[in-house]
Amino acid sequence: MAALIEDYALLGDLHTAALVSRRGDIDWLCLPRFDSAACFAALLQDEQAGTWQLAPVSGEARRSYRDGTLVLATEWETPDGTVRVLDFMPPRRDTPTVVRIVEGVTGRVPMRMTVRPRFDYGSIVPWIHGDGTAHTAIAGPDAVSLTTPVSVTNDGAALSARFEVAAGERVPFVLGYRPSHLPEPRALDAEQALGDTERFWTEWISRCRYRGPWEAAVRRALITVKALTYAPTGGILAAATTSLPEQLGGSRNWDYRYCWLRDSTFTLQALLGTGYTEEARAWREWLVRAVAGDPADLQMMYGLDGARRITESTVDWLAGYEKSRPVRVGNAASGQFQLDVWGEVLDGLHLVRDTGLPVEHEAWELQRGMLDYLEGHWDQPDNSLWEVRGPRRHFTHSKVMAWAGVDRAVHTVERHGLDGPLDEWRALAARIHDDVCAHAYDPDRNTFTQFYGSKALDAALLLIPRVGFLPWHDRRVVGTIEAVRSDLAHDGLLRRYDPDPELEGLSGSEGAFLTCSFWLTDALHGIGRTTEAQQLFEQLLALRNDVGLLSEEYDTGRHRQIGNTPQAFSMVGLINTARLLHPGPSRRHRVRR
Repeated sequence: MAALIEDYALLGDLHTAALVSRRGDIDWLCLPRFDSAACFAALLQDEQAGTWQLAPVSGEARRSYRDGTLVLATEWETPDGTVRVLDFMPPRRDTPTVVRIVEGVTGRVPMRMTVRPRFDYGSIVPWIHGDGTAHTAIAGPDAVSLTTPVSVTNDGAALSARFEVAAGERVPFVLGYRPSHLPEPRALDAEQALGDTERFWTEWISRCRYRGPWEAAVRRALITVKALTYAPTGGILAAATTSLPEQLGGSRNWDYRYCWLRDSTFTLQALLGTGYTEEARAWREWLVRAVAGDPADLQMMYGLDGARRITESTVDWLAGYEKSRPVRVGNAASGQFQLDVWGEVLDGLHLVRDTGLPVEHEAWELQRGMLDYLEGHWDQPDNSLWEVRGPRRHFTHSKVMAWAGVDRAVHTVERHGLDGPLDEWRALAARIHDDVCAHAYDPDRNTFTQFYGSKALDAALLLIPRVGFLPWHDRRVVGTIEAVRSDLAHDGLLRRYDPDPELEGLSGSEGAFLTCSFWLTDALHGIGRTTEAQQLFEQLLALRNDVGLLSEEYDTGRHRQIGNTPQAFSMVGLINTARLLHPGPSRRHRVRR
């Protein structure tokens, strides 16, 4: 059985990622990319779907990342002594590699190790062959090889070893991937790889410009966002996993191993505001390449390399995390019409230009094409940023973001002297603004609503002042913040909206959406309730697991993290809220308010 979602730590090499439980089990690893089929999929079933177990025979564990790195150190106290396991994935290698170094601290500790590779999400048992210390598992296009000085037994389905480690001894295990038609890559020196990996991460995080009371949390969140970046293209995926449920035992299980345009501006704010201009530039360039083409064909998500086709299917042989089915691969929401993404892209590119990064002429031409599309389609119903699978509606947030996209174009012409029909865009922005205020505002409750004609609320309404649609002190803004908090908060944490089968096309419910709770923190700060904002932020920080990670949602009844993990949107929310509450010296790129 898989561990609790909050019991997993992340390893990564900027091409793919692995999840390691407190027990020392690697229960999730996709090879060779984040979005490839899993080689270890015990996370979504049990050990028969693939896992790599490495731990002492008995003992209590505690763990942490080595400071400023993505090297995980898990230490067990056992009756026979103390042992430590260092887990990491070296970046900048041609092929993904997981390294595990067992280090004796005190005494002499009995250890056990089992590698159970299962390609294609647990469906394929590979052919395993080799000698005592080097073995290869191969099936179809995929191969993984395990090397170690320890004698390993092959029973045809798994590799296993029993050994002891004494104080001062270090025993490495190296698992490397290769396409099966290629020769074995050169042998990896585990100790050298450890040093190289630590240097990579410490040098990278040393560029962080944030200084404030939550510096450690911000640095860990930045490392996590970096680890969720696909280095070849600069694309930043939403999460490392698929189908971790939004309701335990339910069917709201989605594949998040792709890049969402809705995240673009928030991510750029976090990167630019903490000093990571190269990462922001790479994400901007990914964005421009991905959305290039006919503006009518804009999608709300893309593959790591900007691919458009993300066909959704189900992996029916997996039981799902805690029996939450179906397990999905791909995401049909990629084909939805979400009006807000035009505004998100225009807003993100405007932010980059405003902060001084050079923007190519082609990018402005692309933006002008998107503005032409918005002019003809802003008044159409859509599926909203929450990807509802019910009927399209006139969602308020979508209209607000359409306004934001046009508004940014007006400012771009005014501030940067680029060519554009300024009067037409001003008139269009005013028309959208008037339409929203006329049809999305409920005067009886003094609040904006989820969609036109609705009485329901939506956490995305908190973004109305953040994007500049109305000022923070506007009574309608204050009323909306108070109403959203009153109706959607539970134990202080915010749900996206009230689940509605007719609206969503789905049954069941979900937990508190952590990004929305960060938005609420920002909104409380925006209307002057700074003490309440800081208290909520501290509450959110307390939900992180022992190594500082957040998933997508939180189950306030069970007091558990739920949803895909680690979630970039949650970690970016943490970064931006920390910067808002305590900007520190990074004042040039403050969070948009």
